[in-house]
Amino acid sequence: MGPFRPLLALATLLTAALSLASCEAAGRAKVAARAPTEEERTRYPWLPASVQVRSLEETFAPPEGYARVPLEAGSFGAWLRGLPLRPEGSPVRDFQGRTVLAASDARLAAVGELDVGTADLQQCADSILRLHAEWRWASGHPERIAYRFTSGHVASWPRYAAGDRARVSGSKVTWVPERAAADRSRAAFRGYLNLLFTYAGTLSLQAEGARPPREQLRPGDFFVLGGSPGHTVLVLDVATNAKGERVALVGQGFTPAQDFHVLAGRDGPWFPLEGEHLATPFWAPFPMTSLRRLPSP
Repeated sequence: MGPFRPLLALATLLTAALSLASCEAAGRAKVAARAPTEEERTRYPWLPASVQVRSLEETFAPPEGYARVPLEAGSFGAWLRGLPLRPEGSPVRDFQGRTVLAASDARLAAVGELDVGTADLQQCADSILRLHAEWRWASGHPERIAYRFTSGHVASWPRYAAGDRARVSGSKVTWVPERAAADRSRAAFRGYLNLLFTYAGTLSLQAEGARPPREQLRPGDFFVLGGSPGHTVLVLDVATNAKGERVALVGQGFTPAQDFHVLAGRDGPWFPLEGEHLATPFWAPFPMTSLRRLPSP
């Protein structure tokens, strides 16, 4: 062994330690996955007992000098803050189980524990609609679950659960009463979501969302550039510092239908919100004028 080998080994260890410290300082901590609690399985009702999860909040600490913004209990943003994530080292897989984003990809911060289904349906806008609908379900407001198709027609879960079914012909949608037996089960809810995903998208999400001023941006809001194709990303959490500067955790679904995932930028998972655009790794920058918000509850 040459005289410099021990020094090189020490330098390698120090570099690795500094990289880990830098990662943690940027807001990403190593958190052991665990079985979901009873409360988590109630708040996130798609979760099977067999999975291993960690919450968004415990996984991503705010950057140094920042603190999470206060949120109203029971709000969509507060619900997203506890969103269950898969264990560290999980890749993003598509609806056929193929890896579309390796766990080591620098643009990936974490993968949500949210089933994507077996068809190419739950893409970007659909993922946001899914999460918002799941929040309404878990919050005891299933009667409020209703969103618009791209045609502008309303797709209502209560109507679907009562057995009504949509007949779609081009841009015309007609709801036919009692085409199926009434069913309010989770399986029927998944059927409703698949119908919604088939006929909704970034254009309908963009039109349906309210336009909050950027100063009022909060977790649960989203940025959307409607089109065919278009894209949208969801604000999962927001933190601020003493100067009033803000940063956000951002997540997305994508094409083909794939696992919902938390994004990472050049400086880690927290994206700055002070400029005129939100720049994310997979799409053109989102102007602040593309900020939208779905109704509460």
